[in-house]
Amino acid sequence: MPKGKEGQNKKIIHPYSRKAAQLARQGHKQEKKERLKTEKVLRLNTVGEKLQWFQKQLDPQKTNYTKKDACEIIERYLHRFDSELEQIELLNSIKGRQGRQHASRESVIKQTTERERLLYEGCGIEIPDIVNAKNLEVFREWDGDLQKLPNIKMRKISSKDLALSRKDTKNSDSVEPIQESDKDEYAAASSEEAMSEEQ
Repeated sequence: MPKGKEGQNKKIIHPYSRKAAQLARQGHKQEKKERLKTEKVLRLNTVGEKLQWFQKQLDPQKTNYTKKDACEIIERYLHRFDSELEQIELLNSIKGRQGRQHASRESVIKQTTERERLLYEGCGIEIPDIVNAKNLEVFREWDGDLQKLPNIKMRKISSKDLALSRKDTKNSDSVEPIQESDKDEYAAASSEEAMSEEQ
């Protein structure tokens, strides 16, 4: 009677055989798949908490936001741990305590806020696109379901955007209307340039 798969599975595998290498590869592949899955869940949870915080900060009566408004909300976001840091400082200032209480939590908070501050001042921090009215409406209707996260459009906003919006408002206030004589001078200058390029 021929051996079935049951008999083959009971056979001891040599540690340097191809079968052992194949089983090791399968094990590593499964471990990597599980690790990536847990990392994705953690990342989605972090993004979900961030979006819920931003959703709570939205004004229900406001129908559209400017980049300046978005920058103000981001500033509040960067200072969201201030009360917790004050409580930790208060606990540490009580006399008679040995060592620092909640030192690990304090260091995690400081590292997080520092990293987010660098992002905000650099290439920008990613937030829900509240500047666009359509995306704002979709974001308001979001119920916190992590499966619906791809429906929410994100946008990077940096502190440079706030500076640019301030410059734009200053420039728009100082813009003078073009007069007819200026238009004639501009047309004459551009025609002279065109003639010189042809020669």
